[in-house]
Amino acid sequence: MFTRLFRPAPCTSPITPGLPLRWGTHLVTAFWLSVTVALSGSRVAADEPLSPPCPPNLLLIISDDQGWTDFGFMGHPDIRTPRIDRLAAESVQFSNGYVPTSLCRASLATLLTGQYGHQHRICCNDPPEGVDRAAMHPFIQRAPALPRLLAQSGYLSLQTGKYWEGHFSNAGFTHGMTTKGRHGDDGLKIGRETFAPIDRFLDEAGAKPFFLWYAPMLPHEPHNPPARLLQKYQRPDRHPKLAAYYAMCEWFDETVGAVLDRLDQRGLRDNTVVLFTVDNGWIQETGETRTTRGWFAPKSKLSPYDGGLRFPLLIRWPGRLSPARRDDLVSSIDVVPTLLAAAGAPVPPGLPGLNLLPSAREGTPLPRSQVFGEIFEHTASSLEQPALDLTHRWVRDGDWKLILFERGNQPAELYNLRQDPFEQLNLAPRDPDRVAHLRDQIDLWWSARKTPATPQN
Repeated sequence: MFTRLFRPAPCTSPITPGLPLRWGTHLVTAFWLSVTVALSGSRVAADEPLSPPCPPNLLLIISDDQGWTDFGFMGHPDIRTPRIDRLAAESVQFSNGYVPTSLCRASLATLLTGQYGHQHRICCNDPPEGVDRAAMHPFIQRAPALPRLLAQSGYLSLQTGKYWEGHFSNAGFTHGMTTKGRHGDDGLKIGRETFAPIDRFLDEAGAKPFFLWYAPMLPHEPHNPPARLLQKYQRPDRHPKLAAYYAMCEWFDETVGAVLDRLDQRGLRDNTVVLFTVDNGWIQETGETRTTRGWFAPKSKLSPYDGGLRFPLLIRWPGRLSPARRDDLVSSIDVVPTLLAAAGAPVPPGLPGLNLLPSAREGTPLPRSQVFGEIFEHTASSLEQPALDLTHRWVRDGDWKLILFERGNQPAELYNLRQDPFEQLNLAPRDPDRVAHLRDQIDLWWSARKTPATPQN
């Protein structure tokens, strides 16, 4: 179940006062369609706002521990993800998406705030031994969290699934499933056990604009898919752990379809922006020795390699964005400014990410050629000084990626991802000049890290 805090006034059509948003939007759409027909061949100005007179609904779908290759539309030969594939076919696809930090709590905090870990300071999964988990809650309370910013523009918001920051209201959600606990307590029932909280929320929201955080603990461990799905992937030459992970990916796909169907059944499809992302990657470990944190390979979750960092980002906005596939480098720091822009809401000064919508609409290159990130320890030694727990810094610049190791004397690693997408051949010894240049770029980014976004009360 979910708990609600308040209900803002409904959005009404600016053309017909008092007319609910859904019908008002149809009138606006019909009007602009007639203009488009009359002026066929004309082009909308690049700087025209993308948000309609009444703001769209927002759905953020977050996969949990899924490798960037592990979707049908990304070319996986065995994993079936028909509903996400269909969503991708209807979306602008950014296949080179990156999370700055390949750890779920830190990554989810970035999706909530648009900040790097060193800015929002939620860099670990667990606080130092003996420190109460509630000691970290003020970080999200002070951050420019997306639900809190959207509430200022009249949005209702529902938290479901993974969420580590105590009560859902700490991030400004008006409704939610999580009230305490690690990972998300009751929120973790979404997708795996029930969709009822989403149904109730959508029915209550009615014509009011809403933001839905759908972050089921899927395909995350435990890998316990329904038997009907597991049987599809079992075969003599496939390790049982790998078969279970593949089945979990399809189970997650089915739940994505179930949420999207709920929008369609309520006539909400055309006025809803859907953004799909992943909290961090995963490569299934099939050996007999469990890693320190789970059954994942060393070059995936918690690592500075693409197996932990890379993901596909999808944006679907019917009638506003045309489906396309893009190679631009994007980051999960871009999610907050993009969704705020879609809602017509102000973007706090100091956020490091980009609004992806103008480029997604026009097909023009993004004004960046680099994305950066940082990796921290799973369990912090200090909440006040997260840099003490820094293990890696990294940059992707075009086709090149440099990884710096912050512990010990391990030398930097350099990869050409176009030629070597799975980072098998370290080119650093052969190209010291490029290593030096990219190291300087990382240091320049890192030297500016103390500039936070404006906190929101």
